[in-house]
Amino acid sequence: MEDHIKRVNTKIQQLLKQYQSLQKVNSQLTAELNSLKESHENDLFRIAQLQQQVGILKSATGQMTESEKKAFEKIINQYIRELDKCIGLLSE
Repeated sequence: MEDHIKRVNTKIQQLLKQYQSLQKVNSQLTAELNSLKESHENDLFRIAQLQQQVGILKSATGQMTESEKKAFEKIINQYIRELDKCIGLLSE
């Protein structure tokens, strides 16, 4: 009976060590995931900025297709509406 208790105690100690090790790994992976998510968001923001710059350059050089022109005008009109809202709020 005493040997059985010792074996159970030994297994419990091993499981505790494994659990603590897995907690450390989980913590590290969570931190890495958060870092990668932040990096991904920054990359998406940078891509959006670069796509806007490409659109502006195409517009300036006259190399836009008809669908690109419509999309560009839609974006410009959205900016104008936002500016109008800001001006309206400032004038109150």
